[in-house]
Amino acid sequence: MTSFSTASHGGMSRGKDEEERGGRLKTGSLPNTATRCDAIISDELSFYPAVTLGTTFQEMDGFGVSQAFGRANDIFNAAASAQTKALDLLFSPTAGAGFTILRNRIGNGNTASDSILPTSPGSPTATPNYQFDNNDSSQIWLSKKAIGYGVKTFYADAWGAPYFMKTNNAVGGGGFLCGVSGETCSSGNWMQAYANFLVRYVQYYNSNNITITHLGFLNEPEFAASYSSMLSSGAQAANFIAVLYPTIQAAGLGNQIKIACCDSEGWDNQKTMTAAIISAGAINQVGVITSHSYVTQPDTPISTTLHTWMTEYADLNGAWNLNWHSSGAQGEGLFWATLIYDGIVNAGLSAYLYWEGAEASAATDSCLITIVGSTATPSARLWALAQWSRYVRPGAVRVATTSGSSALLTSAFKNTDGTVSVQVINTATTAQTVSISVSGGTFGAVQAFVSQQSNGGLPTAATASISGGVVSGSAPGFSMTTFILSGASTTGTTTTTTTASASTRSTTTTGTVTTTSTTTTSTPGTVAEWGQCGGDGWTGATVFSVSGGLSSHGISHVLKGKAANANMFLVRV
Repeated sequence: MTSFSTASHGGMSRGKDEEERGGRLKTGSLPNTATRCDAIISDELSFYPAVTLGTTFQEMDGFGVSQAFGRANDIFNAAASAQTKALDLLFSPTAGAGFTILRNRIGNGNTASDSILPTSPGSPTATPNYQFDNNDSSQIWLSKKAIGYGVKTFYADAWGAPYFMKTNNAVGGGGFLCGVSGETCSSGNWMQAYANFLVRYVQYYNSNNITITHLGFLNEPEFAASYSSMLSSGAQAANFIAVLYPTIQAAGLGNQIKIACCDSEGWDNQKTMTAAIISAGAINQVGVITSHSYVTQPDTPISTTLHTWMTEYADLNGAWNLNWHSSGAQGEGLFWATLIYDGIVNAGLSAYLYWEGAEASAATDSCLITIVGSTATPSARLWALAQWSRYVRPGAVRVATTSGSSALLTSAFKNTDGTVSVQVINTATTAQTVSISVSGGTFGAVQAFVSQQSNGGLPTAATASISGGVVSGSAPGFSMTTFILSGASTTGTTTTTTTASASTRSTTTTGTVTTTSTTTTSTPGTVAEWGQCGGDGWTGATVFSVSGGLSSHGISHVLKGKAANANMFLVRV
């Protein structure tokens, strides 16, 4: 802890613009002392993020995409050079994003190319005529290619049950699974038949040496889409989970598969469904909670101890966009870098999946890569996900960070290989020099990789150094920079927390700066309180303290603002 004391302030003036920039003042009144001090000092420490390795949050499962609805065919049918490039861009951790999760669609259509059971057996208890072409719209081929890059997590998700198992007897248009609470069909209860159908799909993949690790039975269950869809409430999902879980166990797949639920349209919907599953007593049979972000974004954690995944989102309507940052449009890379940050840091996500990886002649931003002729071209959105997927690998654990500036978004992770990756997203126009202090470990080397408009978002090596436990580097305007720390030896204790936070957009951070007053009985808005931060008209002493491993440059940066017009200041270490 370093303490400072300044005396005899010379009436330094702070204009209205500066006061408003702190976001703390109210018109017509002086601020609460602690709030005002916090605002001032936060601004002055804006270049000094801190990482605390001993405070941990969620474990990461990875990042990924889907090639559903025939999009795997787009890669399979591409020219050889474009095919190789597209695969590298998706799955290579050096040439591409290094995705580690592939989400495949379990078809429920009425044709052999879109379902392993395209025709009804006649009743729920009749013997089904399963058939599989060992292709699955090229998802088998793509899965094998992904395995070659080291992918181990495969999420098989059904948009709904086969049409004849639903109340509307149609592939699209919603409809409910026959037999769940409140829904009956003249043909009978199809819940067990649907569970058998899903398990059989997994077994077909097993026979192709592809291990499905996660199994979902719903997709946007609030939305009665004209294409493959099925409706469900949380309670109805719990009804089916109670059937699916023992079916998986009976098939000997209990150690292989985790049930995923429920791929809701938006985060708030999934919160409601999860609460209903918990209420029904079925949550212990679920392996992971999944959601999309089309209606509401992940902003706060879902009340569960299970890992939570964002399994589908994209800009479905914007014209194909290659920019990292130009106008702030939804299709730009920086937009996605910050969106993923919000989901991981504020909502506690363990995985983030974009909708589609690659398309032939993409017209919109629904995918990350467009394939035209013999060329596969990545968007900056791909590189935004790469900044996360390359450097935050499966099994990584998020640790606490503080940014000290509303313009800097920071996060950090301990990878299983001993490296620590620190993400710094600069949402401001101008570059910011950063000095990152790390507590709980020492490191001998650092690398930095920056994405910005000038390099199209491609993570490019940047200058960084490490000395005395402080990493020094730069965060260009509108950029994302990842710092990789290696050669680690950890120290201290670890505190595990189950709620997201400790890294937010807020400039108010615990344990970085503490202001203390020499006056203990002042009321808010008095001259004495104003003076504790060196305000106009104050002639007494100001005492404040700074913690977090600031360098000498950092201390001088604080003093520059705190004691610029003081007659003297004292420093006690």
